[in-house]
Amino acid sequence: MAARVLVVDDSPTMRALLKHALSAHSDIEVVGEASHTQEAREKIKLFDPDVVTLDVEMPGMNGLAFLDKIMRLRPTPVIMVSNHTAPGASATIEALEIGAFECIAKPSGVHGNTFEALPELIREAAASRPQIAASRDASAVMRSAPAATHDRHANWPDLIGIGSSTGGVEALISLLADFPADCPPTLIVQHLPASFTTSFAARLDRVCRAHVAEAQHGAAILPGHVYLAPGGRHLSIKTAGGLRCHLTEDGLVQGHRPSVDVLFSSIAQSFEGQATGIILTGMGRDGAEGLLQMRKQGARTMAQDEATSLVYGMPRVAWEIGAAQVRLPLGKIAKETFA
Repeated sequence: MAARVLVVDDSPTMRALLKHALSAHSDIEVVGEASHTQEAREKIKLFDPDVVTLDVEMPGMNGLAFLDKIMRLRPTPVIMVSNHTAPGASATIEALEIGAFECIAKPSGVHGNTFEALPELIREAAASRPQIAASRDASAVMRSAPAATHDRHANWPDLIGIGSSTGGVEALISLLADFPADCPPTLIVQHLPASFTTSFAARLDRVCRAHVAEAQHGAAILPGHVYLAPGGRHLSIKTAGGLRCHLTEDGLVQGHRPSVDVLFSSIAQSFEGQATGIILTGMGRDGAEGLLQMRKQGARTMAQDEATSLVYGMPRVAWEIGAAQVRLPLGKIAKETFA
């Protein structure tokens, strides 16, 4: 069955470009278009599209405000297509936090980028639709709940590794909001381009009690600190001279750089303390084999459950191959980690 798309943009030229980019694909159908948010609201009700493409600058209601309404009132996969959603832009991070499936920039002119990546994004977004509502509901519950307080406990891990991909921006914000300020050193691989990770780390640092920053090559790995792998560089650990971040630009692993497998494998091979591995929402299987290695070395391992995953790919593979000891809703992972 074809993925059904509603195109929302105030520019007739841009709507035509988007429709043209999708018209050559028999498994994608543009069922309607809208030039403003009121029309878009009516056509979402009329057509019940699998995916919506949405601009930020719209007459009447701002596109980000409309995105928030969609995700709260009628959860649907949304791909933001805007001059304001280039990699690393503040609007991009805000859209991903609200729940956008992905953000891409408009071409610089009619002869510029013609959305080569858009058809595959449409397919991925349509496939994620059954999980969107459950994921949004779970995240909303957690955002409205007071942050938990924790006392240091002997059962806390000495090191935490986290891997995530599609849907991970919002999942990480929710998860880390429940981490204590003196949490064990935590390393994260989230699949993002290099131009996203600096602003995303800064955003995490503003909303989390622990200190969050992009990992720097050779930096000491310390309690109360969270290290986000920079886009385009693998993050692993080295123990010579103390526990330190190690960054490389080696080839892709599982199609990614940074790769969750690289991080988890290094923890399994090099870390002698008690570690915990957590794999969150994401497409594909990156991280599953590394998590399995961690489990075999005695680490506690967890996977986000299907109901709260935007895309139940990476956690599913981790569970199926026996890498994850438990599957948990997103809102219970921190509690289990610090039990």
